Amino acid sequence: MSLALTDGMRDTLSDWLDRERALKNASEHTITAYTHDVTGWLAFLANHLGGGFGPTRLSTLTLTDMRAWMAHERGRGVAPRSLARALSAVKTFTRFLAERDGFDATAILSTRSPKFQRKLPRPLTVEAAQSLLSTVELQSDEPWITARDVAVVTLLYGCGLRISEALSLTGADVPMGEVIRIIGKGNKERIVPVLPIARRAVAEYIRVCPHELAAKAPLFRGKRGGPLNPRLISKVTEAARMQLGLPSSVTPHAMRHSFATHLLSAGGDLRAIQELLGHASLSTTQAYTAVDTARLLQVYEAAHPRAKIGLS
Repeated sequence: MSLALTDGMRDTLSDWLDRERALKNASEHTITAYTHDVTGWLAFLANHLGGGFGPTRLSTLTLTDMRAWMAHERGRGVAPRSLARALSAVKTFTRFLAERDGFDATAILSTRSPKFQRKLPRPLTVEAAQSLLSTVELQSDEPWITARDVAVVTLLYGCGLRISEALSLTGADVPMGEVIRIIGKGNKERIVPVLPIARRAVAEYIRVCPHELAAKAPLFRGKRGGPLNPRLISKVTEAARMQLGLPSSVTPHAMRHSFATHLLSAGGDLRAIQELLGHASLSTTQAYTAVDTARLLQVYEAAHPRAKIGLS
């Protein structure tokens, strides 16, 4: 942080980050992002306004000051999406300080976020997802590594897990029953059903794995017995999708997107899908409705007679 910031501002920032950890279960990844975004903003203000910059000076900020910061960030090449994230962190920090110290933070909180095109999830079709799972089986000459890779990718698609969640499973999580407890982002716990095909894939991996799977040790292991590196799953997925001629958007995380989109297409309830994915906000899950609508329009444009001849 800039040396122009006062000890009071440093303490205030530390208090806010501690609050985010304690009350909102913010992950360390989130805390790191918050720290980077807010300290960058405060450092700019200290340089922009001059002199020591403490908490009381935030109450004097104007919309012009905020616009100057955003123009500075855009000038540094910060993308609109990243700037929007930074502004969100700044507003959260300011709201905390305004409530604590009782000042009007309208100038900061009313600052408009830059517009950007939200990226839609890019799921596989049902057929492509099934083909990918089958092709993953062909990527290794060692049966136990093949079983391991198939088990991990099947959990991603069959349970909608993040790769970090699948690799956080331990020996205590097996044998798997019909549901499994997952600790996701922000240490948020959720219960996820496990399909029979996923249970069978994990059971086969356990049967052939040459390493001892102790209760507190990672379930999925690397070749030498250490924790499995997620990059290895990315590589095996990449190899499989290249053999199938699938686009570069087909990654381990795309299997999670596919899980959600295929559930929604089959009539799944949006709230239930939110719970299964562990999304804190329904708006995050609603991205999949846009995907579903986009795919429906593609089918319409390709198949409907009026669409083919350009009639309204």
